[in-house]
Amino acid sequence: MHTYLPPTTESNHSDSLTILRLPAVTRLTGLCRSTIYRLVAEDKFPSPVKLSSRAIGWHRADLERWSAARPTANH
Repeated sequence: MHTYLPPTTESNHSDSLTILRLPAVTRLTGLCRSTIYRLVAEDKFPSPVKLSSRAIGWHRADLERWSAARPTANH
């Protein structure tokens, strides 16, 4: 079973190797499952890695890079 790890303020090597499963990715990004898969199909979101025959996850470092590259809203 996967345990969600909240973001840390200091990044280290083991944190960059962390694999997040879909529930953690939806909480981290604020995107729903269908939006994540649509963006993956459009090459606009990091691709998941296969963990087993029926399980996938995302590298935390890939998600952090994707998030940092997104434009911010100016209000």
